[in-house]
Amino acid sequence: MSDWIISIAGTPEGARIASILALSAAFLHAIFGALQKGRHDPWLSRAAIDLSYGLMALPVALFVVPPPSAQLWPVLLGAMAIHIAYKVAQALTYSRGAYTVVYPVVRGSAPLFAVIAAGVVFHEHFNAVQWGGVLLLTGGIFGLAAYNRSRLIVGRETLGPALAWALVTGAFVALYTTYDAWGIRLAADPFTFLAWFFVLDSIFMPIWNLPRLIRLRPPQIAPLAARGVLGALVAFASFGAIMLATRIDDVGRAAVLRETSTVFAALVGWLILGEKVGPARAALMALIAAGAVVVEFAA
Repeated sequence: MSDWIISIAGTPEGARIASILALSAAFLHAIFGALQKGRHDPWLSRAAIDLSYGLMALPVALFVVPPPSAQLWPVLLGAMAIHIAYKVAQALTYSRGAYTVVYPVVRGSAPLFAVIAAGVVFHEHFNAVQWGGVLLLTGGIFGLAAYNRSRLIVGRETLGPALAWALVTGAFVALYTTYDAWGIRLAADPFTFLAWFFVLDSIFMPIWNLPRLIRLRPPQIAPLAARGVLGALVAFASFGAIMLATRIDDVGRAAVLRETSTVFAALVGWLILGEKVGPARAALMALIAAGAVVVEFAA
């Protein structure tokens, strides 16, 4: 499969496959976000997920994929450092502001930063119509944040710092998207990068949450472990899909399509959790989807 992925990079077939992968990553990212919520502390859930995908990726990294080259090891360690900074910024964001307000700001700022970064690093440049699509999508996502903020009853006093951290987190999303795309392109085998990334990325969150993990009672362990395994499988598919998309096609376009995850998250809430959408949210979701369509088909 590695040879096939490399062979379709930069081709029309590769562009089609990359779009499918990016949209799949968007849907799976919405599922991944839902798995971090629920009756467990979201950071315990994330620690369980990270630990699970590290343990599952380790035998693949050691025995299935080719070993990383000497050139790739510093790149993998750099990716690990960037993702740690991203997770800390994300924790500071979510601990200060309502999820329904700060999450859209993170996801809305990320594609804008990513398109700019892709232009600088990979010399990928959107045309005027595609930039219009980016503005439609980000405007719709920020509009969703503003709508949710207008309905916020508690937590307004910490919302200013939370929104500032949300922008920082969005910048880190763009940074890791661009950096990881560069890293996976350096790897002779893209699955070598992915396998070792998951191993290294799994270290931080379990250690950071170790005191809380130690205090878990026996009845709490099995449900959390089950969520961790399920989340790990979703993470493999979601992150793997977006990274392969950036390997075979433009980074900026893949980053924009991934942020339709906000639409999928709202649809999951509506169809599965019974949450109300309403005409305002429906219009904003349509705006986000329209922006993604413009970026995809105006190339």
